[in-house]
Amino acid sequence: MKFYFAPLEGVTGYIYRNAHAAFFNNVDKYFTPFISPNQHGRFSTRELNDILPAHNKGLIVIPQILTNNPEDFIGTSKQLKDFGYTEINLNLGCPSGTVVSKGKGSGFLSRKEDLDRFLDKIFTESVTKISVKTRIGQDEPEEFYEILEIFNKYPMEELIIHPRVQKDYYKNKPNMKIFKEAVALSKNPLCYNGDVFTANDFKAFSVDYPSIQNIMLGRGLIANPSLISQINDNSVLNKNHLLQFHNRLYEDYQEVLFGERNILFKMKETWFYMIHIFSNHEKYAKEIKKLKKLKDYEFLISRLFKEQDILEEYDLFS
Repeated sequence: MKFYFAPLEGVTGYIYRNAHAAFFNNVDKYFTPFISPNQHGRFSTRELNDILPAHNKGLIVIPQILTNNPEDFIGTSKQLKDFGYTEINLNLGCPSGTVVSKGKGSGFLSRKEDLDRFLDKIFTESVTKISVKTRIGQDEPEEFYEILEIFNKYPMEELIIHPRVQKDYYKNKPNMKIFKEAVALSKNPLCYNGDVFTANDFKAFSVDYPSIQNIMLGRGLIANPSLISQINDNSVLNKNHLLQFHNRLYEDYQEVLFGERNILFKMKETWFYMIHIFSNHEKYAKEIKKLKKLKDYEFLISRLFKEQDILEEYDLFS
């Protein structure tokens, strides 16, 4: 099984990726938070820092592009190739209302003729391999049958399916009936993404879908950075190891970010997920949210690691 780390805006940038790889070193591919091409044809400072080879040494990183303009995709992919990237991922999954209103991300899925023309052009003219991360539709799961017919026309590196529709956001359960249909009907290699939060979740999935050999983990891997290790060798997350990972992440953000507010914001984004694996996490989540000073943050996190246990069983985002 190959394990991919899903992109999550604001969390899984190069600082996080490097810290995770330093302490866990078991991700086969890291996907970047999406790059959104602009009218100037240039990367933003955040995007450029995220894709610089010097910031991703020793990692297999796949840049992700969010656009519905084929020229923008092709132009950006050429720039990325100049940086040494050989695979680009197309975002057809983002459920954000702002993105969807512009016909991008999962909003592109409802414009099937436009999507078909877009894919035809980028697969004809692209200078890199292309993988696609998608939802199964905008409003109804049955939309995916027609969408998959379009996908099947094109030689994707792989098709990563998150089996929810756009209007689900991250609520409800992944539609495994539709994913099972995709396994039977897709002409492209498949990767699964969605609600694998624990080693037991993975085991249940692998029993039901033995032919799927690639899986993308997102919120579950941020919540428990050692999730892949637990899947592979039944290891138990060591609290001291997690603390060392946290400290590396915290120190690295302090090196590149200016101001306590910005550093705290970044750490709070990670703790939004990671706090769930601790006992008494609801109390600490509220306290972390209120923090305004780094010294108070350091005191609280020290207390958390000293006083609370890491849970063997936890309900994530229920």
